[in-house]
Amino acid sequence: MQLAILIRRLLVPSAALLLVAGCGSSTQQAETSATSAPPPTSSLSEVPPPLVPAMPLPENAVENAVGKLDGLADDLMKKSGLPGMAVAVVHGGKTVYAKGFGVKDNRRPPDDAQNRVDPDTVFQLASVSKALTATVVAHQVGQKAISWDTPIVEKLPRFALADPAVTRMVTVGDMLAHRSGLPDHAGDLMEEVGYDRQYVLDRLRDFPLAPFRTSYAYTNFGFTSGAEAVAAGAGKSWEDLSQEVLYQPLGMASTSSRFDAYATRQNRALGHIHLGDRYAPDYVRDAQAQSPAGGASSSVNDMTRWMTMVLGNGTYEGTQVVDPAALLPAVTPQIVSDRGSVPAMRSGFYGYGFNVSTTSTGRQQFSHSGAFELGAATNVLFLPAADVAIVVLTNATPSGAPETLTAEFADLVQYGEVREDWWKPYHDAFLGMEEPEGSLVGKQPPANPAPPAPLATYVGDYANPVYGPARITEVEGGLRLALGPKFTVPLKHWDGNVFSVGFVSENSNPGSLTTATFDGKTLNLEYWDEDGLGVFTRA
Repeated sequence: MQLAILIRRLLVPSAALLLVAGCGSSTQQAETSATSAPPPTSSLSEVPPPLVPAMPLPENAVENAVGKLDGLADDLMKKSGLPGMAVAVVHGGKTVYAKGFGVKDNRRPPDDAQNRVDPDTVFQLASVSKALTATVVAHQVGQKAISWDTPIVEKLPRFALADPAVTRMVTVGDMLAHRSGLPDHAGDLMEEVGYDRQYVLDRLRDFPLAPFRTSYAYTNFGFTSGAEAVAAGAGKSWEDLSQEVLYQPLGMASTSSRFDAYATRQNRALGHIHLGDRYAPDYVRDAQAQSPAGGASSSVNDMTRWMTMVLGNGTYEGTQVVDPAALLPAVTPQIVSDRGSVPAMRSGFYGYGFNVSTTSTGRQQFSHSGAFELGAATNVLFLPAADVAIVVLTNATPSGAPETLTAEFADLVQYGEVREDWWKPYHDAFLGMEEPEGSLVGKQPPANPAPPAPLATYVGDYANPVYGPARITEVEGGLRLALGPKFTVPLKHWDGNVFSVGFVSENSNPGSLTTATFDGKTLNLEYWDEDGLGVFTRA
């Protein structure tokens, strides 16, 4: 199962673990005054009831919480063994904390000053990119260039989904709220074999659909299609649009939606995959095809500018960057993502590019996590009632460290103490996400397997409407599978017409082992068959 699917399934069962929520900062001043100290009885009627929290913030809440971040971060670095991490906090329109921990590349000496992570070190953001994208779209909505309710086909006429009626209706907002009906992570496996953005978007029409606007499923390429519609409406590429309307106005000089920009930064953190008891920078995750959903990179110093703008209701240093009315839908609920399993449970929601929920103090919070199995784990969390936000960026397989640190910080701000052992549930669950996938995992090859047919009988092209041709060739007495523009892997005989397929990628953890089964004129590739789309027919 893909990593991001598992992240969502881990986080959504517990509203306490979601680290999410939303509230426009137009409410911020009123709620802050209501929570910093109990108002006089005579003025209670002046406070709008929806903004009254269950309990006031502790005295000097943010200052005291910031004062404990060094110790919390150091402890997490020791527990996790992470190569590197950067943390920043904004409060009251200012950056009140920004610091780096660990190293950018653990192959280099840890005492190498040029290898130390600092607040300007650039990390891949993974799905925290979605929150940045939402603010780019909000800018365009505020400029009347597009609407959250603009149908995708109005800007991308060739776009289609499996149901023609849904194709006509699905909007930018539907895609940014993951409520189109597309299945979880539709399209990710096409990206993995090297297909570009346009190829993947064109083939979203082949995926089965769940009920439109009443079902939630996290889809990077569905999200990307919404952003692409916005860019097309502006007559620009997504990469140029995000640069021009967000990164440049905010002075985010180290931030980009282009992988090449990240790859050429001198001060960048390399991604490290978790292998047993160590982390290694063995792989590179290029998420350019899904750039609006997962391809941005930034430093925590740059991210503080964006967080300050979001907390400022679209304003940064006196300049209105995003219209408040256009931003508000992004940080307020648009779809139920985690329905309470009992009446007393607080449900979780998704806005447009932000997770949204309510804390046990009655305050709104919104956030997003990002994860690359090949080497990135990130989290950003906003508590607008306290006028504070925190971002944590790391350069390794998700371990739960970013979510743990932001949860601990949110506890300190709201309660004056860390009330849960956040590390254990997060870390244990994230370790579970590293489990290998495939029906052959943990199995030994048959002692006396049935022989295969002559290898030449398997050789040829096998067509598939989604993944294109699977090309089987005979190489040095064995079979090799080629799929998409970039992907090749050997097939090892298992039993009869069944061959094993094993490789490491963003969606295939180390140790994964699946099947390639030949049956007459068809080839079934188990790894690519999650949505019933993995059957290839011989040409």
